[in-house]
Amino acid sequence: MASSQGDVIDFSALERELQGAIESEQRYKRENDAKLRAVSQRVSYSQFRDLVLSCHLRPLEKKDKDGAPRKQPWNPIAPSNNSS
Repeated sequence: MASSQGDVIDFSALERELQGAIESEQRYKRENDAKLRAVSQRVSYSQFRDLVLSCHLRPLEKKDKDGAPRKQPWNPIAPSNNSS
């Protein structure tokens, strides 16, 4: 019942385990909510599966879209309008 001097608690491993458990619980709740929404919408199985698999995605915010530089052109094969 009494702990010996050799028993040392690894707090960093304990914190990693706690963070993993928290993330797992959040994922479970997020997926379960998506499942319940999909069932209430009466979607097909493929739509149900897609809704559950994409439940971690969030919509873009206005600041994410406006004024951000383009990382890839829309059609890289088409000739550019800037060439003379």
